[in-house]
Amino acid sequence: MRNSTCSPVMGILLMLTSSFGFAENARRGDLSPIDNEEWDAAHVSHLLERAGFGGTSTDIRTLSNLDPAAAVRRLVYFEGAPAPNLPPFDHSGIFDEGLDPFLPSRPATTQMAKATGEALGVRVKPSGNRPIQPVVNKFFYWLRASRLETDRVAYWWANRMLTSPRPLQEKMALFWHGHFATNEDKVRDYRKGLKQLELFQKEGLGNFRTLLIAVAQDPAMLAFLDAGVNVKGSPNENFAREIMELFTMGVGNYTEEDIREAARAFTGWNFSGLEFHISPEQHDNSEKTFLGRRGQFDGVDIINLILEQPVTAEYIAGKLYRYFVRQDLGGELQARLGAGFKSLDYDIAAFLEMLFLAKDFYAPASVGTRIKGPVELVVSTYRKAGLEQIPGVPDFNVTTGALGQRLMHPPTVAGWSHGKSWITPSLLFERGNFVLDMVFPDIAFVPPDRYPGYGGQIVTVHKRLRQGMDISSATKPAGVSESSDMMAASNLLADRDEAFNTRYGSYRGWQMAIERVKPISRHTARLDLTAQVLEAELKTPREVVGYFVNRFFSVPLDAETLLTLAAFFEAELGTEDVESAASYLEEPLRMLLHLILSRPEYQLG
Repeated sequence: MRNSTCSPVMGILLMLTSSFGFAENARRGDLSPIDNEEWDAAHVSHLLERAGFGGTSTDIRTLSNLDPAAAVRRLVYFEGAPAPNLPPFDHSGIFDEGLDPFLPSRPATTQMAKATGEALGVRVKPSGNRPIQPVVNKFFYWLRASRLETDRVAYWWANRMLTSPRPLQEKMALFWHGHFATNEDKVRDYRKGLKQLELFQKEGLGNFRTLLIAVAQDPAMLAFLDAGVNVKGSPNENFAREIMELFTMGVGNYTEEDIREAARAFTGWNFSGLEFHISPEQHDNSEKTFLGRRGQFDGVDIINLILEQPVTAEYIAGKLYRYFVRQDLGGELQARLGAGFKSLDYDIAAFLEMLFLAKDFYAPASVGTRIKGPVELVVSTYRKAGLEQIPGVPDFNVTTGALGQRLMHPPTVAGWSHGKSWITPSLLFERGNFVLDMVFPDIAFVPPDRYPGYGGQIVTVHKRLRQGMDISSATKPAGVSESSDMMAASNLLADRDEAFNTRYGSYRGWQMAIERVKPISRHTARLDLTAQVLEAELKTPREVVGYFVNRFFSVPLDAETLLTLAAFFEAELGTEDVESAASYLEEPLRMLLHLILSRPEYQLG
């Protein structure tokens, strides 16, 4: 039976986020540094929750032995942190040079093949049945292979989040991934998505101007916002609109004329393969009027003019504040934050250093009041559980996707919503089920990277071909009578152009992709809760409950809840003596951990 403990707690969680620790106090809005004398393990734990993915007991002890300034500099500038020993992404070798440029659709690909005799590096058969089929197969191969490789990129990144000695580097990459959102479904090239991610990891704590220009010239962003059709005489406004509305200024701080003029400045910006280039013949170098200024502006000029606006610093500073500190942000404080960010010349690390030292960051209104995003929830749970690798069961991408945040697949150019959007009743239910699948792995698990479309049309086609059917028969839609008019019409549509069969191309594309894309390791979570409890020399159910709560939670549980959890654990053990139950302790501990981490309070960090 799947978990149901989350469904009745929606109201409790909403109450917590609206009232817990929100009493007015002198620290709210106080950006002056916290006093050294106040620095303790609780402050360190809060800092590690926000500036990373939670802290282990070793992490907390290490930073507790430093003063606040040194602890923050270790996280922000990596001073004194171990050198990262993180492997680069292990490519499967799926890309062929003939795939570049990858055409925007299957019809465009087959039209090119018919017109030129070749597409995607594959020549059309000179004779025989379905002469364009190899081209169609290659088209679907790359769609499938790039998506599967993108899932491997997400796993690689998740493991960096889990194990990096520089957690803020990955947390900032996650922030920028949601801010400068691009989606593999449109970009359709894992290499571009990986390159953008590596940009966020490299420049995410640097200068915002440097980052913004790099993103504007990034192939993933250029592909996602249609740079290829933004040309002189016919400007496309997608990027010009989004750079102001979502990336820098916010709605209401520019005009439609500003968008049109900025679009002209970005004409000719495009990419070849994985490299940015400008096509001079497609660039409009005439005069433009933008934000009240006139000149022969290009894209970099537009970015510089945007960064001159005080509202830009306020917008970015406010978004960083809401992500790392708390959601409620008044206009006066946002203006102060923006002025500070601009005075730092858009230095992201320096701004975060100021935030993480501020008394406001440690105010009761800021502590334990932020709803964890799905990726943060999953990674921090694994980290606090002591895992050293992201498990393959449950599947990380499927799990976070079910919770509403699949890496490399933001839902829109606006990225993901945050806060209470993460905690609908159904999503709370899924959060509990994630913990269940961690402590009691799903025995019906099917690896999605090895069995795509499990139970669907792809599997049906495969079974029919194994039964000896020809391609036309094997690719007929399931559940329709062979002799029916509907079947005949459907078959005619499927093979309306006898040069190829689209359904077979989709099927064959999956086969070719699975053959070449390296599989994701599918071990389960390597938990040994018994060893943890015995090593900590815990004697009673109450001590065990307290141990797990202290290890995993940012929000304290009330006395009645602690007693209820202890009573549940004692009933499962059949004794108050934890050590005497050592031989069968693991299962009751896993049941207890599932119950504890399904609490509404655990959703807050």
